[in-house]
Amino acid sequence: MTTSDAGIRCAVHADWSTDPRKRWMTLARRTPAGWRVAAPEPVGEVSTLLARLHDPAAAVLLGADLPLGLPRGYAARLRAADFPAFLRGLAASADFFRVCATLAEVGPDRPFYPARGVAGMTRAAHAAALGLPDAAALCRAVDHATAERPAGAPPFWTLGANQSGKAAISAWRDLVMPALSGDALRLWPFEGDLPALLAPGRIVMAETYPAEALRHLGLRLIGSKRRRADRAALAPALLAVLPRLGARPEPALVAAATDGFGADAAGEDRFDCVLGVLCVLNVLAGHRPAFVPDDPWIRHWEGWVLGQTALPRDQSA
Repeated sequence: MTTSDAGIRCAVHADWSTDPRKRWMTLARRTPAGWRVAAPEPVGEVSTLLARLHDPAAAVLLGADLPLGLPRGYAARLRAADFPAFLRGLAASADFFRVCATLAEVGPDRPFYPARGVAGMTRAAHAAALGLPDAAALCRAVDHATAERPAGAPPFWTLGANQSGKAAISAWRDLVMPALSGDALRLWPFEGDLPALLAPGRIVMAETYPAEALRHLGLRLIGSKRRRADRAALAPALLAVLPRLGARPEPALVAAATDGFGADAAGEDRFDCVLGVLCVLNVLAGHRPAFVPDDPWIRHWEGWVLGQTALPRDQSA
């Protein structure tokens, strides 16, 4: 798939957080001369985000750094047809997103845990409380380590730096669920292959992972994305990627990248959302496939990361 095939005028990546101050997005808009990539900006009011992105005459591809999908061991006990249908049904489950303070509260109707650190708390105990065999069963296939990167966090875990549960709660509840009752939002890969989903008037949301994007783009960050100087050192290589994608940066993006995306705590989030939109453009340009493993659990329930081709180590050929 290439940008000329997709009928798409806007590519976006949102780096998601429960804290609005750390919720940033980068937009790339297609022009006759190619993509123009803007500097990161705050996501703003979540309830109006999709309306602000919507284009009745073209498709929009929205990447988001958050889990889209459920682990198969949990999903196997559900009656819904797939992950989007499950989210639609959550409107009647007010407690689902209330994070459990103790293991005694954990169950299929309240899977998110823990609300705070507790002595002796483990992911294995969390899994057992959900009726899953072990801690690995908390993860989707795409969360497992590959030959190219370490493991990601399971979607129901909400404590510590290596967690994604809080972002899942915020985005599923406040962004995705309200939009699924209409026709404008589609979730990849659950509702079809990417080219078929990218129809005029639709926003297609796909899970992205900035650490994957670095590898997909051939970039190597020396140091930590949390350090401004390390982010600034990558700026020349980062900006050099854009011409390969048929894109040009707005002057404000050049300035932000050269500056290391700022000295405040949100600098890493601005950095990540730029990596994310370049990942989206890389797929649209055909440099990475919109690959999904041929596994019904992944396609209907667990989901996949846009542009990722590496399988979990235990599934690799």
